[in-house]
Amino acid sequence: MNRSIRKVAVALVVLLAALFVNLNFVQVVKGSELRDDSRNRRVLLNEYASPRGDVNVQGTAIAHSKATSDDLKYLRVYPQGRLYAAVSGYYSFIYGTSGIEQAEDGVLSGNSDKLFGSRVSDLLTGRNQRGGSVELTLDKAAQQAAYANLVKDNRGNARAGAVVALDPATGAILAAVSSPSFDPSLLSSHNSRTIQRTWTSLRPDSATSPLVNRALQQRYPPGSTFKTIVSAAALKDGVTAETNLISPNGYFPETGATGPCNGTNPACVQNFGGESCHGGKTATLTYAFAKSCNTTFAALAVEKLGGRKIADEAKLFGFDSTTALQVPLSVATSTVGTRADLSRNGFLARTAFGQQDVSMTPLQGAMIASAVADDGILMQPYLVDKEVAPNLSVLNKTEPTQLSQVLDPDLDHNLQSMMEAVVTAPEGTGHPARITDIPGVAVGGKTGTADTGRTLPNGRAEAPHAWFIGYAMQNGVAKIAVAVLIEHGGVQGNETTGGEAAAPVAKAVMEAYLRAHPGN
Repeated sequence: MNRSIRKVAVALVVLLAALFVNLNFVQVVKGSELRDDSRNRRVLLNEYASPRGDVNVQGTAIAHSKATSDDLKYLRVYPQGRLYAAVSGYYSFIYGTSGIEQAEDGVLSGNSDKLFGSRVSDLLTGRNQRGGSVELTLDKAAQQAAYANLVKDNRGNARAGAVVALDPATGAILAAVSSPSFDPSLLSSHNSRTIQRTWTSLRPDSATSPLVNRALQQRYPPGSTFKTIVSAAALKDGVTAETNLISPNGYFPETGATGPCNGTNPACVQNFGGESCHGGKTATLTYAFAKSCNTTFAALAVEKLGGRKIADEAKLFGFDSTTALQVPLSVATSTVGTRADLSRNGFLARTAFGQQDVSMTPLQGAMIASAVADDGILMQPYLVDKEVAPNLSVLNKTEPTQLSQVLDPDLDHNLQSMMEAVVTAPEGTGHPARITDIPGVAVGGKTGTADTGRTLPNGRAEAPHAWFIGYAMQNGVAKIAVAVLIEHGGVQGNETTGGEAAAPVAKAVMEAYLRAHPGN
């Protein structure tokens, strides 16, 4: 063999070896990545070749798959899309999944290890792989009332915010609404132009986007609703509901001086609108709580409790949890701020009425009310009641789990009385939450009007948020706990407070649930 032929032969051997190595690299090393790549049309066709399982609320599908005549054989539809969007999320071949569609994807798609036996059965019988279904804890009546009363005010104006309702005895989520909402069906369309146009209109990169889950994943300053936690810490520390506390018209936390605030001195704490609390001298804890006196709680926190007791009590209620809360949707961690904040008197004073660095989710607000309603027991919130296989066997059912005991029952009953005074006492700020036409019902609550700390381009302060957290008991049994947050709903210009803006929404939700589930 001459030199030229040997060179050609060697080159061919090298090329064949390179081809062999590349073939193995593509098939073995990169095989899984290429097979699972979302741009692989075969993956897409395979994913849509079988029906995805239903997401159900009280036996009604809020997300299900229907057969089509196009290449993608099944279309995901949401019959009441806007009503349940904050929970269901969306299922899109361009933008993926969110909400329960994401959290329960394994069961809904049929790919979960829990459905291995079902997949083997489908393979042996020649059937397409089928997904399981998910049964949620939501209550239709509570969810519909929350949505209908939140998304627009009584003048028909659209508004942003959230409502969360819980069963105090179990932690089951009865309602979860985020406004503004969206229609997931537009994102699950098989028309890529429709999907992309919808996505652009929803402004996914904006904090005001309807895709933001305000109920679970957005945190807000809680305002005076946080006084519930400060009151719990005070009761543990020996303060009684009838203990007289200083309630000046103005309080300087760094010096302990009392007296009227001069102008807008930021070093001075004053009550909402500069009003007086029980004459500007002293008030019982019950009165100060019902009237929502900032000065009383600022002095109580600085001069008696201190930051550690408040932070420890807040942790029992779920703040600053070291374990990420899953319901199974991810939940933002509520916080009271740093220890450094709580060691400075001015910071601690503002923390006492839910300002400074305190922030919480509406779910956390409902957890506070739920724990007070249920003898001081805080239950783990959960959204999925059970997962069901295609053959209707139960794969998993959620068992209620206690998270903590925030107060002993005897002390908690005092806090219940204080929350009920917010709704019933002449000085109470939560009168709009009263329910008078259902026998045996007692409502407790706490209002909040929370400054955002932001300034508008015109130099004016941004309108504060409006809060109400509360519960309804019937014949002594805790039935439902609710939190309502309305973004910028506490318009100070005409003294609109959390009680006026948010409490009526909470009342509507509680009333709807009680009527749908009469008696004990």
